[in-house]
Amino acid sequence: MNQPQPERIVIATRESRLALWQAEHVRDRLWALYPHCSVELLGMTTRGDQILDRPLAKVGGKGLFVKELETALLDRRADIAVHSMKDVPMLMEPEFALVAISARENPFDALVSNKYAALEDVPPGGVIGTSSLRRESQLHARFPHLSVTSLRGNLDTRLRKLDEGQYDAIILAAAGLTRLGLANRIRAELPAELSLPAAGQGALGIEALAARPEVAAWMAPLADAGTAACVRAERAVSRALAGSCEVPLGAFGEIDGGQLRLRGFVAAPDGSRMLSAELRGDPAEPEALGQNLADELRARGAEEILAALGG
Repeated sequence: MNQPQPERIVIATRESRLALWQAEHVRDRLWALYPHCSVELLGMTTRGDQILDRPLAKVGGKGLFVKELETALLDRRADIAVHSMKDVPMLMEPEFALVAISARENPFDALVSNKYAALEDVPPGGVIGTSSLRRESQLHARFPHLSVTSLRGNLDTRLRKLDEGQYDAIILAAAGLTRLGLANRIRAELPAELSLPAAGQGALGIEALAARPEVAAWMAPLADAGTAACVRAERAVSRALAGSCEVPLGAFGEIDGGQLRLRGFVAAPDGSRMLSAELRGDPAEPEALGQNLADELRARGAEEILAALGG
């Protein structure tokens, strides 16, 4: 039996410019699928948006960006929430489900600087801004002569701080810059060998209540199977190694010749130890591949790093 088309869909979203772009992107795709459906945005401010004076790792991690949106789902004020997948906690409560992961934008990190065209050009003591333990550990490991300092706030705030001269360069996700029409600010895209992305980076996820299969059916046309396989593998690595803790780690999957190529690392925050591994496997079993990669990293000594971090 055909699924009845939706008459009204409410999307819960953060109110940052990037989050609104993401929600509007999903809204426009839903309008194209269901032209007679009313699709509305429910803008919300989250704890992660409010706490700007401390690193995320110190105040509860990226889950601070989704709790209020999930409450709106529980209260039935919204049908779906749209997230950047790298902001979705690796351990989700059973009431919620990721009902679609859409095709990935550029997954890599980007160097943004008014002075330098490459990280290699930044002189000793140069100040690099980032909000990410993952980026910080890789910068320390590969560019130990640079000073890495915390950078919080939405995308526009971070760019303003750079333009004010507070930093020599900052590292941001290329996807966010591209989505907001700011790709011209990218001085260099950082390849995975230099800055391995975060699990889910560049992909959008749509969350709904697990008890609402009709919503999952409405969202199914927005899903991209290849991206979903990569992101689920990446999240399995992070979940197995870090759970809900904030740990300097990256995981990045690519479909290559019909196989899923998965790379991952875990590091000490100061970059003094960094362990990397790579596996290939069946895209149809992404979680198993992610677990195997996490096991390989543990076998190489990740347990010591995690123990020191309390992970």
